[in-house]
Amino acid sequence: MGIISWIVSQFRRPEGWPGHVVGWVMANRPSNRARNLWTLDLLELQSTDRVLEIGFGPGFALEHAARVVSAGLLVGVDHSAAMVRQATRRNRATIAAGRMRLIHADVEHLPADVGGFDKIYSANVVQFWPEPARAFARLVDALAPGGRLATTYQPRHPGARAEDADAMAERIAGWMEGAGLHEVRIARLNLRPIPAVCVLARRS
Repeated sequence: MGIISWIVSQFRRPEGWPGHVVGWVMANRPSNRARNLWTLDLLELQSTDRVLEIGFGPGFALEHAARVVSAGLLVGVDHSAAMVRQATRRNRATIAAGRMRLIHADVEHLPADVGGFDKIYSANVVQFWPEPARAFARLVDALAPGGRLATTYQPRHPGARAEDADAMAERIAGWMEGAGLHEVRIARLNLRPIPAVCVLARRS
């Protein structure tokens, strides 16, 4: 495996000590922080919401969401054991208070008891899903009636262009519509070096 492929694999599924370094990067790189906070703003979180994050990484976004969701429930799902450990340390007080639950799983195999969410979001994980249409169908099942889904993407691969973000946004919108979601819209955040896009939709 070449060095670039190895680095990409760590961002896909962080493992071991390199995974902890990747988690630190995720939590501290300005563009990562900006697109996560932007995604939360777009969802207009409420204090009593039930919220699910897919691919929570080091738990940075969940930490910030907990400042708003004071009387609801935050659930995070990530397929990296290293990220579960890192996010657990970051959010240990909220977890101990029973306001947050972290699960080691992937999006297509969510536990049967994970559902009824008012808001579901992810940031820069959709590109790693092997079967996006199946993943979005599962997320729709996990939404409560009237619940909202937000999927954010910022291309980070070598040679990435703004057009890549726009193209992915259209694909995400198609997957959401195919899964039965409504009121699909695309938002755009001008970040460097490439803009981020967020596709939002609602379950009827």
